[in-house]
Amino acid sequence: MQIKKFIAPTLKQATQQMKQELGSDAIILGSRILNGANEMRLFEVSAGFEEDEQPLELTGVSARLNSIAGKKTFSEEKEKFAEKFRMNILEKNIASLSEKQVKMEPVIKKSFVPPVKEEVDIERELNEVVDTLFSREVQKPIISSILNQLNKYKGFLNQSNIESYITSSIASLIPTFRFELQKPAHPKSKQKKPKVVALVGPTGVGKTTCIAKLAVISKILHNLDVGLISIDTYRLGALDQLRIFSEISSIDMLVAYESDEIPKLMNSFKKKDIIFIDTVGRSQRNKEQLQAANEFLAAAGADETYLVLSTTGTTKNLFDVAEKFKIFNYDSVIFTKIDEAVTFGNILNIVANFDVPVSFLSNGQVIPDDIISADPEFIANMIYTGKYN
Repeated sequence: MQIKKFIAPTLKQATQQMKQELGSDAIILGSRILNGANEMRLFEVSAGFEEDEQPLELTGVSARLNSIAGKKTFSEEKEKFAEKFRMNILEKNIASLSEKQVKMEPVIKKSFVPPVKEEVDIERELNEVVDTLFSREVQKPIISSILNQLNKYKGFLNQSNIESYITSSIASLIPTFRFELQKPAHPKSKQKKPKVVALVGPTGVGKTTCIAKLAVISKILHNLDVGLISIDTYRLGALDQLRIFSEISSIDMLVAYESDEIPKLMNSFKKKDIIFIDTVGRSQRNKEQLQAANEFLAAAGADETYLVLSTTGTTKNLFDVAEKFKIFNYDSVIFTKIDEAVTFGNILNIVANFDVPVSFLSNGQVIPDDIISADPEFIANMIYTGKYN
């Protein structure tokens, strides 16, 4: 195993450097914060990789999953899948374990301690990893990828560090997106242009609440001049909800009923530091409504667009939403209702299949407290343990 360190101003940049140089198979072994020149904070990522190691083959498991009949119950198929996966892993390692036992036979006779005992324990641990990830509703190809990562470091795994390796392997598959908030260097400059941020998503996922949280954080913590524009004129009570919030928080709010009204409203907010656009929730199956909403954002010239998804949804449903909402060309995903979700495997399924980063996690209705900046290790621990706190 080779180990290399990467240093960058942000954890995301350090991780990107790692992946660019070492490839997606590299595993984050650890990270820490360094103090650079002029009190600048830097992030150091330690990565491990093995160039000659062959990935664990899982073609038998793939064929088994493809043959699952829809009429079988989930619990029956889960148990059969897990058993097949365990047997597959054990069969792949019988030969290598036997060779190690033969080579170390003189040592066994002298010490009377079986040298493969730790290997057997690790195999049992890996079997439990398969069961756990499957119960968290992580998709089979992603489980295979995680196991391939772990297989490269089998010689270093033991019962005291395996969980750390598991979460690091999961974290390496989770990209994040940093929500940049900063006061313009020259607030009186005529070249100043407000940052425009829009949130899109289906009905009932919590877009308006997320807008309120981000608006308060921008105003109170970052001292920015914030503006709100709502185009959610269809949902009953939506405007009243946002208007009450704007009055309480002393944040200016405007409403657009038609897309051709947007330029005038944007001009009214031209001196703002940041403008949040609250869109109407739309069904991913209604292409006409999605196109109409997209015309509003195109007129506003959104700098960043976030897709808001609820973690209480099934992977199949979230996939459909993520695919249909590509019309908005979203930059990142905000996952809401993590305090209500039973499992979090759908988060990993989305980011891995759509190659989209996570920016925030929302864990309640309290404004602005119940929102968390996305961190790969934090999310990985959520996925593996099934707990967000």
